[in-house]
Amino acid sequence: MTDFIKDPVILMPERHPEPVFSTEELVFTAEETRQIATWVSQYPTADGAIMKVLWMAQEKFGFLPPEVIRLSAGALGMPYARAFGVATFYTQYFKSKKGRYVLDVCTCFSCQICGGYDMLHYLEEKLGAHAGETTDDGLFTIQEVECLGACGSAPMLQITNGPYVMNLTEEKIDALIDALKRDQLPFFSSVTLPQDEDDLGGNRRTDVRDTLTYSAPPVAKTLG
Repeated sequence: MTDFIKDPVILMPERHPEPVFSTEELVFTAEETRQIATWVSQYPTADGAIMKVLWMAQEKFGFLPPEVIRLSAGALGMPYARAFGVATFYTQYFKSKKGRYVLDVCTCFSCQICGGYDMLHYLEEKLGAHAGETTDDGLFTIQEVECLGACGSAPMLQITNGPYVMNLTEEKIDALIDALKRDQLPFFSSVTLPQDEDDLGGNRRTDVRDTLTYSAPPVAKTLG
């Protein structure tokens, strides 16, 4: 598409943005508070539970603007700056409102040399949005992320902190986008290694709908 510009300027976030949620909305329910207390009991200090509390807050509010991070920190009696550091370290925590489906494309080393950037740029062109942006219809957010732990099936992506799509090709991306537009998430697919096939009789899990056999990954056309 002619108006697509590679490598856009990305502005820094505002230090004190307008709150997204009202004071009345920024509360944990009694049940959520009890759950937090259970998590706190599992750690030597209360701040050890911050990752679980942030995750619960994200499921509750949809994403983690500063006021939600501050609510989470307050529930544990820890400084906001420390909770903010945790939330901004992990890409799985959404610091801004995302699309219905968040497409995390791995471009870490293994995926990079196997075509991670090829797949990322193809997805950007296809959807008309850069990594870090959401499509105009609010359906897709594209993110470039670090290792997702499926190096043997590179290149790959993850959908909204959930299903993996491995051994990516342009055709697989086309089929995935068409399916997601129909609100059809892919089933979990497990990739079996050669030794699993030979020594363990293939995949041993009982909840697998689709089992793929390991194949040699491709070689990237571009590395950035």
